[in-house]
Amino acid sequence: MPLTDHEIRRSKPLDKPCTVNNGCGLLWHIEPNGSKGWRFRYLFDDKPKMLSPGTYPTISLNDARQKRDEAKKLVASSINPSDVCKREKQTGNRKRERNM
Repeated sequence: MPLTDHEIRRSKPLDKPCTVNNGCGLLWHIEPNGSKGWRFRYLFDDKPKMLSPGTYPTISLNDARQKRDEAKKLVASSINPSDVCKREKQTGNRKRERNM
């Protein structure tokens, strides 16, 4: 059963890292130090991959689900979402360097 926003807000860290499946590859991850975030598990070229859309509360439940859906579309088009994220980060870094 998918998580609700109320359950996510109430979640507390445990002694060990905890991961809860939210459905369709989206995972809710909590570290013992209290950090909370999202992970998206998928297969690309028959190999398991993991992508981190961001941390909570910066990325809300709805945002995480949208990012998961976007990544699933990329995988369906034979594009690795991790490669897309890396390219976007590199492009962002280049823009910042030019502005300095």
